[in-house]
Amino acid sequence: MVSVSASVAWWARTEPGRLALIYADQRLSYSQLQARVERAAALLVARGVRVGDVVALLMKNSAAFLELSLAISHVGAVLLPVNYRLGKEEVDYIVGHAGVRLLIADEELRASVPENRQILWVSAEAQADSGVLSGNEAWTPPAPHASRPDDLYRLMYTSGTTDRPKGVMHTYGNMVWKCLDHIAALGLTKSDKLLVVGPLYHVGAFDLPGVAVWMVGGALVVERDFEAERALSLIASERITGGWMAPVMLNRCLSHPDRTRHDLSSFKWLVGGGERTPEERIRAFSGLFSGARYVDAYGLTETCSGDTMMEAGREIEKIGSTGRALAHVELAIMDDEGCVLPAGEQGEVCLRGPKVTQGYWRDEAKTRASFFGNWFRSGDVGYVDAEGFLYLTDRKKDMIISGGENIASSEVERVVYELPQVAEVAAIGLPDAQWGECVTAAVVLKPGQTLTLEQLRAHCSGKLGGFKTPKRLVICDALPRNPSGKVLKRELRAQLAEVQSKP
Repeated sequence: MVSVSASVAWWARTEPGRLALIYADQRLSYSQLQARVERAAALLVARGVRVGDVVALLMKNSAAFLELSLAISHVGAVLLPVNYRLGKEEVDYIVGHAGVRLLIADEELRASVPENRQILWVSAEAQADSGVLSGNEAWTPPAPHASRPDDLYRLMYTSGTTDRPKGVMHTYGNMVWKCLDHIAALGLTKSDKLLVVGPLYHVGAFDLPGVAVWMVGGALVVERDFEAERALSLIASERITGGWMAPVMLNRCLSHPDRTRHDLSSFKWLVGGGERTPEERIRAFSGLFSGARYVDAYGLTETCSGDTMMEAGREIEKIGSTGRALAHVELAIMDDEGCVLPAGEQGEVCLRGPKVTQGYWRDEAKTRASFFGNWFRSGDVGYVDAEGFLYLTDRKKDMIISGGENIASSEVERVVYELPQVAEVAAIGLPDAQWGECVTAAVVLKPGQTLTLEQLRAHCSGKLGGFKTPKRLVICDALPRNPSGKVLKRELRAQLAEVQSKP
């Protein structure tokens, strides 16, 4: 049997009092966590959930989120974490496309929940105190399902180059190999405490290394929302050893006015990534966390994250690189025909190995287009040096990365095109000091029409998640195109970035 829930059950049997999870005022041992998982599993069965059913979680970070994630695995169902920052229409599409049997949602997120679904609401009290089921309810724990490596463990919907997100399929084998690679690369042991401040619907928080620490008997320290002062304080008070942060989170920690008043000596490493990390940020990190190293990394939702990691002591020597492939990841740079290119030549970053997805849920065409044989095509452009260190140079896929989130420009454009004033639109990411990239809509208006940023944002509200809604609007006379009519977004980005940089 393979599952993260099996690891938790094992530690609950062998070291029941060992700390597993800290959330708010809760400090759960492995035995307490396992009891909550079994209660939640009983609740799922009572709600009609069976082996192979898809169960969606539309929840912010909490102990309940993790209990339910483990319980879904316990009964052999399929986990579908949904980004709670999405608009209602986006959530409705994902839930419908995935064929969700049961949607579990935080009560505070009612505005994002589509109607006509079987919904289990999780109250604020359950988040803060008693778990998903109160201790007064009668329940009988179901036997754990004997999952196999090729069984479907999770669906994760990710922005793509089409107008709709696509569901990445993760098997138990993908998840276990991911955990083993991260345990080896980061040297995880049962003495580790990991800070979890990113959203658990995201591979960064859940997987990098995330729940891998439960395989070795360590603990997760989970925050519902990110706040820089709180994160620094927790590292000091709980003697936290590592974690993952999106670039915007790390920037806020490094610029916090009280950042030096905390004892951060327990911290050993921080996994970053999501954008090219400048040397100044690495040096600033080393200045604040004097005993820790910044681990630049590269990975994809399709690979359960964390495919390459920078090795200790080589951060400055290999500045601009995201490190080398992990133990069970094979990486190659390929041309448009799927031929491997030599070191130093740019091409598409391709990956294969046991942590790579088998494809996209209910979408054979996208699956076929995403592989060269058994090599997954990342859509990113880069090269490897003679030692195998990866350098990213561009994105082949038309993607914006803002605050660590992938945003398909076509998703934004689909909604903006609904406005009657718009003749043409191109969504791009422009450099932004806080978010990495800022979603920008370059719009050509129909004759005699006007459009303001406020009107644009009001139209996008509810149709797009707030993080996808354009923060800037640029009115253009025309969009740059090649002879076949394709918008040249690289040229458009360069033009607008030049205008943006002028005083």
